[in-house]
Formats: sequence, C-alpha cells, structure tokens
Amino acid sequence: MFERFTKDAREVVRGAVVHCERSRARHVDAEHILLAVLDREAGRAAFALTALGLAERAESVRRELDEARRHAGLSRAQTDALAGLGIDVSEIVSRVEEVHGVGAMSGDRKDGRGWSGRRPFGRDAKDVLVRALRAALAHSDRHIGDEHVLLALTTGPGVPAEVLADHGVTYESLTRVLYGGGEARAS
Repeated sequence: MFERFTKDAREVVRGAVVHCERSRARHVDAEHILLAVLDREAGRAAFALTALGLAERAESVRRELDEARRHAGLSRAQTDALAGLGIDVSEIVSRVEEVHGVGAMSGDRKDGRGWSGRRPFGRDAKDVLVRALRAALAHSDRHIGDEHVLLALTTGPGVPAEVLADHGVTYESLTRVLYGGGEARAS
C-alpha cells in the first residue's frame, strides 16, 4: 500500500516513526501519526489545518496528546466509562507516578535505553492507514495523500479524533475545506 502514498503522506509516516523513537515507545501509535501531521508545513493536510485555525493551536494539541499518553492512552470517553465504574484514572496515574515516575503508564522507555530494531506499527496506527486508503477511494483520489491520513485520524475511536474534534477539526469540516470550497472555520 505504501507505493500509493504521495511524498507528503510518506513524510507523515516517516515522521510518525521519528516521534515514536523520540518518545522511546514500543510501537508507532495513531498519536505519533497526528504529531507528524502537525509537524508538516506543506501539503494539503497543513493547508486544511491552517484553514481550520488549528495551525496556531498545534501546541495545545501536542500537550493534550502528552497528557493522554501519561494516562496510558485512554481517551476521555474511556476515562469517563471507568469513572462510571468507580475507577478514578487520575488517582491511579498519580499513585503509579509516585512510585515509578512521571509518564510511567505511557509504556515508553525512560531508562535511557532505546528499543532495538524498527518500531512496528500498532493496531490503531495500521487502522489509520487503512482508513486513509478508504478516504482516498471515497473521494476518487488515485493516491493516498497526507490529507487522507488526517481525514482518517478524525474517523477512528480514541485520543487523536477526540483531540482534533475538541479543536473543531472533524471529518466534515476537513471535507468542506479539502473538497468543498474551503469556507469551513473551526469554532
């Protein structure tokens, strides 16, 4: 499938691997893909994020992703569901971090030793790439671009879609910007 990716989409995938390695994570996650999309200054995804006003708020998105990673990657919906069962995720994170240090629940290596070899793509990252292919096909595009990767990030369950939606970046708003005249604005 990688041969169908445009240069911009390939850069996003490479950037996701870099983010994964920097954080010493075991595998590439959807969050790493979103961080790589946010890094891009050119391409259709960067255009769409600028049109929706997210480019100047990218640092806020990064902070929210970091906070979610500290909470073992749980989305707000998952945290709320656990709260409904009487489980306080923030309290658990606090206790674990008291003993093991800040970020202990992220699954990242903090001991200075990296993971050897290539980082595999986790299930959620693979799902993003499959949804990117579906987005390209849905819009009759021959190649998978970084805009399709961004569209895919908005359609999946989990933290990236939740954080993007909190900032007014949804599948619908992106589709309007990319395919329907560009008049969409984030709220």
